[in-house]
Amino acid sequence: MAASVYTAAGEPTRGGRALSPTEAQWGMPAVTALVAIAVAALLAVGCGSLTGFLPSASAEPGDITLPPGFQISVYAGDVPNARQMAAGPDGIVFVGSRSEGKVYAVDNRNGQHRVHVLASRLNQPSGVAFRDGALYVAAVNRILRFRDVARDLERPPKPDIVSDAYPSDAHHGWKFIAFGPDGRLYVPVGAPCNICMPPGPLHSTITKLDIAGGRPEVVARGVRNSVGFDFQPESGELWFTDNGRDWLGDDQPPDELNRLTRPGEHFGFPYCHGDGLRDPEQNAGRACTEFTAPARLLGPHVAALGMRFYTGRMFPERYRGGIFIAEHGSWNRSTPIGYRVTFVKVEGGRATSYEPFASGWLKGASASGRPADVLVLSDGSLLVSDDKAGRIYRITYAAGR
Repeated sequence: MAASVYTAAGEPTRGGRALSPTEAQWGMPAVTALVAIAVAALLAVGCGSLTGFLPSASAEPGDITLPPGFQISVYAGDVPNARQMAAGPDGIVFVGSRSEGKVYAVDNRNGQHRVHVLASRLNQPSGVAFRDGALYVAAVNRILRFRDVARDLERPPKPDIVSDAYPSDAHHGWKFIAFGPDGRLYVPVGAPCNICMPPGPLHSTITKLDIAGGRPEVVARGVRNSVGFDFQPESGELWFTDNGRDWLGDDQPPDELNRLTRPGEHFGFPYCHGDGLRDPEQNAGRACTEFTAPARLLGPHVAALGMRFYTGRMFPERYRGGIFIAEHGSWNRSTPIGYRVTFVKVEGGRATSYEPFASGWLKGASASGRPADVLVLSDGSLLVSDDKAGRIYRITYAAGR
């Protein structure tokens, strides 16, 4: 696999590796001290598991368990903190990050999977979307646009600001973005807390934005922290994952898969969670029947992130039209859970089953990776980004294997 290409001029490195913004600003001793403080803090508040935070070797393809006929390989192995992915022109996949502050392009047009850094030192640029030759990047409060981005990946264009109307909170401020069938850019805004009343009109919502100008328009409320969504190909309905609150025990509340059937629906946060669980701190006497129930309950604290409807033809018929979900994995559950890709079968607009699809990143209490997003390529294969290992995997199917 070809070495990565880092094109940002003057970017600091150590040992051939580009430094993160924190490392560059404070130096490695300070970063080590910050990590030690963070670990101590997690232990002090009763964190039952540090599975997703401690260093470990990256998962190899042979470690991952898949249904019969499926195979997994490393698509790109040097994409630090890889988060949301977006398909660009044939052979290019754009990738966001959080802690690295970078946006990447993985270029496979010559079969070498070269990794280019398009931008660095951004504020948690997790969300990426591609449309009409331009790359859109969500960096907490700002939506940036890189015009004609694929023309020269070694000399990427300077971005312009599409919107800076979003809240600047770092807590749940990172985003997953995508264009809807109406041509608007959909942008979620998480709650800036574990559990609280939304402090502003855009918190705990999903919005849509006219990229030609205008303010964000709220389409869904009562959404704690959605970091993955997609539009059902036939109906155009928005389906999204939502992460449940912490500190109500190992087994509640569940994460959720939700379906928006009309603009303005309220999905319960902070009053209710899952299928009728009243919040002990913020319920305010509200009946959970007032709110839209989840389309499917997911595992508690699995951290369901990126999700996509399977629109390809490579996989067997039972997967077509269903949803693949990247489960990032629990951070404070006494027994870790998640760290896998799951599949939800959808029939007649209903989520009828929920099952593991790709697992093996979690071995006991040790995690070798954290799936963050999934992406269906034009050939029908499925990419999985792993922000812990800094890798992107590719899952394929061939009958008889």
